[in-house]
Amino acid sequence: MLLEAFTLATILCGFFAIIFKQNLVMKVFAMDVMSTGVIAYYVLIAARGGLFTPISGNATNNGTYADPVPQSVILTAIVIGFSIQALMLVGAMKLAKDSPTLNTREIEKENSP
Repeated sequence: MLLEAFTLATILCGFFAIIFKQNLVMKVFAMDVMSTGVIAYYVLIAARGGLFTPISGNATNNGTYADPVPQSVILTAIVIGFSIQALMLVGAMKLAKDSPTLNTREIEKENSP
């Protein structure tokens, strides 16, 4: 129960930082924190005790193997999250090159008609 609370707190910290922070780089890192919380919650839900990894040659477990699909989903989510974070940082670098600030309100004021 305590681990679920910590993962939920991590997700909420990232979510509220995305909403309330004005710096674009801080928003990117807040999204990474929220993604980490979601991945940790998924791992917490998928983790079960007493299961063995599905490696051939180990026939003494009577078929109590862990499902490898959640592991592959988590690895895919980590890779996609990393690539999205890199893409957002490139976008922030492009905005920093065009304007002297990364504050979202000032960028909106500069680009408003």
